[in-house]
Amino acid sequence: MRYRTLITVLLALCFGVLTACGGAPNGQTDSLSYDDIKGSGLANNCPQLAQSSLDATIAIGANQSYQLNGLCLQPEEFLVRRSPVIKRQESKFVRTKPLTRESFSLDQVSGSLQIGDDGGLTFVEQGGFDFQPVTVQLPDGERVPLLFTVKGLVAKNKDASTSLSPSTRLAGTFDVPPYRTSSFIDPKGRGVTVGYDAAVGLPSQADREDLSRQNLKSFDIGQGHISLQINRVNRATGEIAGLFESDQPSDTDFGAKEAMDVKIRGQFYGRIEQVIA
Repeated sequence: MRYRTLITVLLALCFGVLTACGGAPNGQTDSLSYDDIKGSGLANNCPQLAQSSLDATIAIGANQSYQLNGLCLQPEEFLVRRSPVIKRQESKFVRTKPLTRESFSLDQVSGSLQIGDDGGLTFVEQGGFDFQPVTVQLPDGERVPLLFTVKGLVAKNKDASTSLSPSTRLAGTFDVPPYRTSSFIDPKGRGVTVGYDAAVGLPSQADREDLSRQNLKSFDIGQGHISLQINRVNRATGEIAGLFESDQPSDTDFGAKEAMDVKIRGQFYGRIEQVIA
């Protein structure tokens, strides 16, 4: 009997240690220090929501302004369309291996969310960390650079719903800038705004068809398409989460090669906040 107090204290200490070592919830890094996150890949993870009921909704008023803040898009797989070896076969998307370190998620993307003229919801992206350079490798070893982005995204829902629910789907197009800026110079000293016009021993041969695409650099803006399928909603906090699928072109090295079709799939998270004038 005299050891009862000692046993009680020991059990309390054991439970406390187990609770402290349990770690943070999945997708939550607020309680972790910099040393805990460094090199772990956790910085690439978007926040997550618990499964919500199907009738959970966030109403959007017609005469009110809203912002979609903290939008985070975390890619989980990159697929690239490859031409078939046999001409009679159809081209298909193949899985790739990301070579970029785990820092390719888009985060803190924000924009306006309001009811459009057609009666449906419209999201217009306005800023944030809305692009990340990524390089993936195909099964045959070929490397494909691309700029994962949602710059200038304008996404709408097809139906005239004025609320966000686990069945809401927003889809739209966005701009895809080149992988590099216009001041980049290739290994032969050629660029868009700086550098040599050509890199051949005989300048008279610089206009040859097989060299013109590499010599004449062009800063072209591509187009992409993305769909955001909401499957979790927290009405109390205004948080939403779900899955996304993005289709965009790869980098063309300023027009030196043909762009490849890239499909990116993953999960996203965001917060709906009302703008008070």
